[in-house]
Amino acid sequence: MKLSTFVVAAVLAVSTVNAALDAKIKAKGKRYYGNIIDQNTINIGQVTNILNTEFGAITAENSWKWDAIEPSRNNFNWGNADAIANWATSRGKLIRGHTLVWHSQLPGWVQNIGDRNTLTQVIQNHINQVAGRYRGRVYAWDVVNEVFEENGTFRNSVFYRVLGEEFIDLAFRTARAADGNAKLYINDYNLDGPGAKIDALLALVGRLRSRGTPIDGIGSQGHLIVGQVGGVETQLKRLGDTGLDVAITELDIRISRPVDSAKLAQQQRDYETVTKACLNVPQCVGITIWGVSDRHTWVDSTFPSYDSPLLWDDNYNRKSAYTGADTALN
Repeated sequence: MKLSTFVVAAVLAVSTVNAALDAKIKAKGKRYYGNIIDQNTINIGQVTNILNTEFGAITAENSWKWDAIEPSRNNFNWGNADAIANWATSRGKLIRGHTLVWHSQLPGWVQNIGDRNTLTQVIQNHINQVAGRYRGRVYAWDVVNEVFEENGTFRNSVFYRVLGEEFIDLAFRTARAADGNAKLYINDYNLDGPGAKIDALLALVGRLRSRGTPIDGIGSQGHLIVGQVGGVETQLKRLGDTGLDVAITELDIRISRPVDSAKLAQQQRDYETVTKACLNVPQCVGITIWGVSDRHTWVDSTFPSYDSPLLWDDNYNRKSAYTGADTALN
Protein backbone atom coordinates (compact mmCIF):
# COMPACT_ATOMS: atom_id res chain seq x y z
CA MET A 1 0.00 0.00 0.00
CA LYS A 2 1.32 3.46 -0.88
CA LEU A 3 0.43 6.28 1.52
CA SER A 4 0.55 9.98 0.82
CA THR A 5 2.83 12.26 2.83
CA PHE A 6 0.07 13.56 5.11
CA VAL A 7 -1.11 10.03 5.91
CA VAL A 8 2.44 8.94 6.74
CA ALA A 9 2.75 11.92 9.06
CA ALA A 10 -0.44 10.90 10.83
CA VAL A 11 0.83 7.35 11.21
CA LEU A 12 4.13 8.52 12.66
CA ALA A 13 2.34 10.83 15.06
CA VAL A 14 0.40 8.00 16.69
CA SER A 15 3.39 5.62 16.69
CA THR A 16 4.93 7.45 19.64
CA VAL A 17 2.07 6.57 21.98
CA ASN A 18 3.03 4.03 24.66
CA ALA A 19 0.44 1.35 25.38
CA ALA A 20 -0.08 -2.38 25.53
CA LEU A 21 -3.46 -3.56 24.33
CA ASP A 22 -3.41 -6.88 26.18
CA ALA A 23 -2.60 -5.35 29.56
CA LYS A 24 -5.33 -2.77 29.12
CA ILE A 25 -8.05 -5.23 28.11
CA LYS A 26 -7.10 -7.48 31.04
CA ALA A 27 -7.50 -4.47 33.33
CA LYS A 28 -11.08 -4.25 32.01
CA GLY A 29 -11.74 -7.85 33.08
CA LYS A 30 -11.19 -9.61 29.76
CA ARG A 31 -8.84 -12.53 29.06
CA TYR A 32 -6.72 -11.28 26.17
CA TYR A 33 -6.09 -9.07 23.18
CA GLY A 34 -4.49 -11.42 20.67
CA ASN A 35 -2.99 -11.73 17.21
CA ILE A 36 -1.64 -14.30 14.75
CA ILE A 37 1.76 -15.62 13.79
CA ASP A 38 3.02 -18.18 11.29
CA GLN A 39 6.08 -19.18 9.31
CA ASN A 40 5.85 -16.05 7.15
CA THR A 41 6.20 -13.77 10.19
CA ILE A 42 7.79 -15.74 13.05
CA ASN A 43 11.30 -14.64 12.09
CA ILE A 44 10.48 -10.97 11.44
CA GLY A 45 11.75 -8.98 14.37
CA GLN A 46 9.33 -6.10 13.96
CA VAL A 47 6.38 -8.50 14.10
CA THR A 48 7.59 -10.52 17.06
CA ASN A 49 8.51 -7.37 19.00
CA ILE A 50 4.96 -6.09 18.56
CA LEU A 51 3.48 -9.45 19.52
CA ASN A 52 5.66 -9.59 22.63
CA THR A 53 4.75 -6.12 23.85
CA GLU A 54 1.12 -5.68 22.75
CA PHE A 55 -0.65 -9.05 22.64
CA GLY A 56 -1.35 -11.83 25.11
CA ALA A 57 -2.79 -14.58 22.90
CA ILE A 58 -1.56 -16.23 19.71
CA THR A 59 -3.34 -18.05 16.90
CA ALA A 60 -1.53 -19.87 14.09
CA GLU A 61 -2.70 -18.31 10.84
CA ASN A 62 -2.34 -21.51 8.78
CA SER A 63 0.03 -24.07 10.32
CA TRP A 64 -2.58 -25.73 12.56
CA LYS A 65 -5.04 -26.33 9.72
CA TRP A 66 -5.69 -29.82 8.41
CA ASP A 67 -3.77 -29.61 5.13
CA ALA A 68 -0.68 -28.37 6.95
CA ILE A 69 -0.73 -30.93 9.76
CA GLU A 70 -2.11 -34.11 8.13
CA PRO A 71 -1.57 -33.87 4.36
CA SER A 72 -2.05 -37.60 3.93
CA ARG A 73 -3.83 -40.04 6.17
CA ASN A 74 -2.09 -40.51 9.52
CA ASN A 75 0.98 -38.66 8.22
CA PHE A 76 1.42 -35.74 10.60
CA ASN A 77 3.77 -32.83 10.01
CA TRP A 78 4.39 -31.15 13.36
CA GLY A 79 7.37 -28.91 12.66
CA ASN A 80 5.65 -25.61 11.89
CA ALA A 81 2.81 -26.20 14.35
CA ASP A 82 5.24 -27.03 17.14
CA ALA A 83 7.31 -23.95 16.37
CA ILE A 84 4.29 -21.72 16.93
CA ALA A 85 3.21 -23.55 20.08
CA ASN A 86 6.70 -23.31 21.51
CA TRP A 87 7.04 -19.63 20.58
CA ALA A 88 3.78 -18.80 22.32
CA THR A 89 4.21 -20.86 25.47
CA SER A 90 7.82 -19.76 26.00
CA ARG A 91 6.55 -16.18 26.11
CA GLY A 92 3.57 -16.82 28.34
CA LYS A 93 0.97 -16.27 25.64
CA LEU A 94 -2.42 -17.98 25.55
CA ILE A 95 -2.96 -20.15 22.47
CA ARG A 96 -6.14 -20.35 20.43
CA GLY A 97 -6.08 -23.58 18.41
CA HIS A 98 -7.36 -22.91 14.89
CA THR A 99 -8.93 -25.08 13.55
CA LEU A 100 -9.80 -28.77 13.93
CA VAL A 101 -12.63 -29.36 11.42
CA TRP A 102 -13.04 -27.00 8.44
CA HIS A 103 -14.13 -27.52 4.85
CA SER A 104 -11.32 -25.32 3.49
CA GLN A 105 -7.58 -26.01 3.42
CA LEU A 106 -8.66 -29.63 3.62
CA PRO A 107 -6.58 -32.30 1.83
CA GLY A 108 -8.14 -34.08 -1.13
CA TRP A 109 -7.89 -37.44 0.59
CA VAL A 110 -10.38 -36.21 3.21
CA GLN A 111 -12.66 -34.53 0.71
CA ASN A 112 -12.93 -37.77 -1.27
CA ILE A 113 -14.16 -39.90 1.64
CA GLY A 114 -17.69 -41.18 1.09
CA ASP A 115 -18.07 -43.76 3.85
CA ARG A 116 -19.55 -42.81 7.24
CA ASN A 117 -17.40 -45.10 9.32
CA THR A 118 -14.20 -44.04 7.58
CA LEU A 119 -14.93 -40.34 7.93
CA THR A 120 -15.88 -40.78 11.58
CA GLN A 121 -12.59 -42.52 12.27
CA VAL A 122 -10.64 -39.90 10.33
CA ILE A 123 -12.21 -37.01 12.25
CA GLN A 124 -11.64 -38.72 15.58
CA ASN A 125 -8.04 -39.55 14.77
CA HIS A 126 -7.22 -36.05 13.52
CA ILE A 127 -8.68 -34.38 16.59
CA ASN A 128 -7.13 -36.88 18.97
CA GLN A 129 -3.71 -36.39 17.41
CA VAL A 130 -3.82 -32.59 17.18
CA ALA A 131 -5.69 -31.68 20.35
CA GLY A 132 -3.95 -34.49 22.21
CA ARG A 133 -0.50 -33.26 21.20
CA TYR A 134 -1.17 -29.81 22.62
CA ARG A 135 -3.32 -30.95 25.53
CA GLY A 136 -3.06 -28.53 28.42
CA ARG A 137 -1.29 -25.86 26.34
CA VAL A 138 -4.28 -24.47 24.43
CA TYR A 139 -6.73 -22.01 25.97
CA ALA A 140 -9.43 -22.55 23.33
CA TRP A 141 -10.01 -24.63 20.20
CA ASP A 142 -12.03 -23.59 17.17
CA VAL A 143 -13.45 -27.09 16.94
CA VAL A 144 -15.62 -26.53 13.88
CA ASN A 145 -15.28 -23.59 11.54
CA GLU A 146 -17.66 -22.03 9.01
CA VAL A 147 -20.36 -24.68 8.87
CA PHE A 148 -23.08 -22.37 7.46
CA GLU A 149 -23.83 -20.70 4.15
CA GLU A 150 -25.07 -17.12 4.17
CA ASN A 151 -28.69 -18.27 3.82
CA GLY A 152 -28.46 -20.32 7.02
CA THR A 153 -28.24 -23.74 5.38
CA PHE A 154 -25.40 -26.09 6.20
CA ARG A 155 -22.37 -25.78 3.97
CA ASN A 156 -22.09 -28.64 1.49
CA SER A 157 -18.83 -29.96 2.95
CA VAL A 158 -17.71 -33.57 2.92
CA PHE A 159 -18.44 -33.64 6.64
CA TYR A 160 -22.07 -32.62 6.24
CA ARG A 161 -22.66 -34.66 3.07
CA VAL A 162 -21.50 -37.88 4.70
CA LEU A 163 -22.43 -37.43 8.38
CA GLY A 164 -25.03 -34.67 8.47
CA GLU A 165 -25.20 -32.41 11.52
CA GLU A 166 -23.83 -35.28 13.58
CA PHE A 167 -20.27 -34.40 12.52
CA ILE A 168 -20.42 -31.32 14.74
CA ASP A 169 -21.37 -33.29 17.85
CA LEU A 170 -18.68 -35.84 16.98
CA ALA A 171 -16.02 -33.14 16.70
CA PHE A 172 -16.91 -31.47 20.00
CA ARG A 173 -17.16 -34.71 21.94
CA THR A 174 -13.84 -35.91 20.56
CA ALA A 175 -12.17 -32.60 21.34
CA ARG A 176 -13.43 -32.64 24.93
CA ALA A 177 -12.00 -36.10 25.45
CA ALA A 178 -8.69 -35.12 23.84
CA ASP A 179 -8.14 -31.83 25.70
CA GLY A 180 -10.50 -31.71 28.62
CA ASN A 181 -9.64 -28.27 30.03
CA ALA A 182 -9.64 -26.24 26.81
CA LYS A 183 -12.56 -24.05 25.85
CA LEU A 184 -14.37 -25.46 22.80
CA TYR A 185 -15.69 -23.00 20.21
CA ILE A 186 -17.76 -22.95 17.07
CA ASN A 187 -16.39 -20.22 14.79
CA ASP A 188 -17.85 -18.41 11.77
CA TYR A 189 -17.81 -15.16 9.80
CA ASN A 190 -20.56 -12.66 8.93
CA LEU A 191 -22.08 -12.92 12.39
CA ASP A 192 -21.81 -9.13 12.63
CA GLY A 193 -25.33 -8.28 11.47
CA PRO A 194 -28.81 -9.78 11.67
CA GLY A 195 -29.80 -12.49 9.23
CA ALA A 196 -30.27 -16.13 8.46
CA LYS A 197 -26.69 -17.13 9.22
CA ILE A 198 -26.51 -15.96 12.82
CA ASP A 199 -30.05 -17.23 13.40
CA ALA A 200 -29.03 -20.67 12.15
CA LEU A 201 -25.90 -20.71 14.28
CA LEU A 202 -27.84 -19.79 17.42
CA ALA A 203 -30.39 -22.50 16.68
CA LEU A 204 -27.58 -25.04 16.20
CA VAL A 205 -26.00 -24.06 19.50
CA GLY A 206 -29.34 -24.66 21.18
CA ARG A 207 -29.60 -28.13 19.65
CA LEU A 208 -26.03 -29.02 20.60
CA ARG A 209 -26.65 -28.05 24.20
CA SER A 210 -29.95 -29.92 24.32
CA ARG A 211 -28.06 -33.04 23.25
CA GLY A 212 -25.43 -32.54 25.93
CA THR A 213 -22.70 -31.83 23.41
CA PRO A 214 -19.83 -29.99 25.12
CA ILE A 215 -19.51 -26.45 23.74
CA ASP A 216 -18.08 -23.49 25.61
CA GLY A 217 -17.93 -20.62 23.18
CA ILE A 218 -18.89 -18.92 19.94
CA GLY A 219 -16.29 -17.18 17.80
CA SER A 220 -17.32 -14.29 15.59
CA GLN A 221 -14.50 -13.81 13.13
CA GLY A 222 -15.01 -10.12 12.42
CA HIS A 223 -13.65 -9.68 8.89
CA LEU A 224 -15.20 -6.24 8.51
CA ILE A 225 -15.33 -3.30 6.11
CA VAL A 226 -14.69 0.28 7.15
CA GLY A 227 -17.90 2.12 7.96
CA GLN A 228 -19.91 -1.08 8.34
CA VAL A 229 -19.37 -2.13 11.96
CA GLY A 230 -22.48 -0.69 13.61
CA GLY A 231 -24.16 -4.05 14.19
CA VAL A 232 -21.26 -5.78 15.94
CA GLU A 233 -22.27 -5.12 19.54
CA THR A 234 -25.92 -6.08 19.09
CA GLN A 235 -24.99 -9.39 17.51
CA LEU A 236 -22.29 -10.11 20.10
CA LYS A 237 -24.97 -9.64 22.75
CA ARG A 238 -27.18 -12.14 20.93
CA LEU A 239 -24.33 -14.66 20.96
CA GLY A 240 -23.64 -13.91 24.61
CA ASP A 241 -27.29 -14.41 25.52
CA THR A 242 -26.67 -18.14 24.99
CA GLY A 243 -24.64 -18.03 28.21
CA LEU A 244 -21.55 -19.25 26.34
CA ASP A 245 -18.30 -17.35 26.09
CA VAL A 246 -17.97 -15.28 22.95
CA ALA A 247 -14.85 -13.93 21.27
CA ILE A 248 -13.94 -11.86 18.25
CA THR A 249 -11.51 -14.28 16.68
CA GLU A 250 -10.14 -12.88 13.39
CA LEU A 251 -10.67 -9.12 13.41
CA ASP A 252 -9.61 -6.92 10.52
CA ILE A 253 -11.33 -3.85 9.09
CA ARG A 254 -10.43 -3.40 5.43
CA ILE A 255 -10.53 -0.15 3.47
CA SER A 256 -11.58 0.18 -0.15
CA ARG A 257 -8.84 1.48 -2.44
CA PRO A 258 -7.58 4.16 -2.67
CA VAL A 259 -6.83 4.64 1.01
CA ASP A 260 -7.05 8.25 2.20
CA SER A 261 -7.08 10.17 5.46
CA ALA A 262 -10.87 10.17 5.76
CA LYS A 263 -11.04 6.38 5.44
CA LEU A 264 -8.23 5.95 7.96
CA ALA A 265 -10.09 8.22 10.37
CA GLN A 266 -13.21 6.08 9.94
CA GLN A 267 -11.12 2.95 10.52
CA GLN A 268 -9.90 4.47 13.78
CA ARG A 269 -13.50 4.99 14.89
CA ASP A 270 -14.41 1.47 13.79
CA TYR A 271 -11.64 -0.20 15.79
CA GLU A 272 -12.77 1.80 18.80
CA THR A 273 -16.38 0.70 18.20
CA VAL A 274 -15.53 -2.99 17.87
CA THR A 275 -13.23 -3.01 20.88
CA LYS A 276 -15.92 -1.28 22.94
CA ALA A 277 -18.43 -3.86 21.73
CA CYS A 278 -16.41 -6.63 23.37
CA LEU A 279 -15.99 -4.56 26.52
CA ASN A 280 -19.75 -3.97 26.69
CA VAL A 281 -20.72 -7.64 26.35
CA PRO A 282 -19.95 -9.50 29.60
CA GLN A 283 -19.56 -12.85 27.84
CA CYS A 284 -16.94 -11.49 25.39
CA VAL A 285 -13.61 -12.79 26.65
CA GLY A 286 -11.27 -11.21 24.13
CA ILE A 287 -10.31 -10.07 20.66
CA THR A 288 -7.84 -11.51 18.17
CA ILE A 289 -6.61 -9.28 15.32
CA TRP A 290 -5.93 -11.22 12.11
CA GLY A 291 -2.44 -9.87 11.51
CA VAL A 292 0.05 -7.35 12.85
CA SER A 293 1.09 -5.30 9.84
CA ASP A 294 -0.61 -4.36 6.57
CA ARG A 295 2.51 -5.81 4.94
CA HIS A 296 1.30 -9.33 5.82
CA THR A 297 -2.46 -9.72 5.39
CA TRP A 298 -4.71 -12.19 3.63
CA VAL A 299 -6.79 -9.21 2.46
CA ASP A 300 -4.25 -8.38 -0.26
CA SER A 301 -4.85 -11.61 -2.17
CA THR A 302 -8.47 -12.30 -1.20
CA PHE A 303 -9.91 -8.79 -1.56
CA PRO A 304 -7.56 -7.00 -4.01
CA SER A 305 -9.79 -3.93 -4.20
CA TYR A 306 -9.28 -3.41 -0.45
CA ASP A 307 -6.23 -2.56 1.62
CA SER A 308 -4.82 -1.53 4.99
CA PRO A 309 -6.97 -3.62 7.39
CA LEU A 310 -4.70 -3.76 10.46
CA LEU A 311 -3.28 -1.63 13.28
CA TRP A 312 0.27 -1.24 11.93
CA ASP A 313 1.20 -0.06 8.43
CA ASP A 314 3.53 -1.70 5.90
CA ASN A 315 6.53 -0.27 7.76
CA TYR A 316 5.36 -1.49 11.19
CA ASN A 317 4.32 1.98 12.38
CA ARG A 318 1.18 2.30 14.49
CA LYS A 319 -1.74 3.66 12.49
CA SER A 320 -4.60 5.75 13.75
CA ALA A 321 -6.52 2.44 13.88
CA TYR A 322 -4.30 1.50 16.83
CA THR A 323 -5.34 4.71 18.56
CA GLY A 324 -8.96 3.68 18.09
CA ALA A 325 -8.47 0.33 19.81
CA ASP A 326 -6.35 1.93 22.52
CA THR A 327 -8.87 4.71 23.15
CA ALA A 328 -11.61 2.14 23.78
CA LEU A 329 -9.45 0.59 26.48
CA ASN A 330 -8.58 3.83 28.30
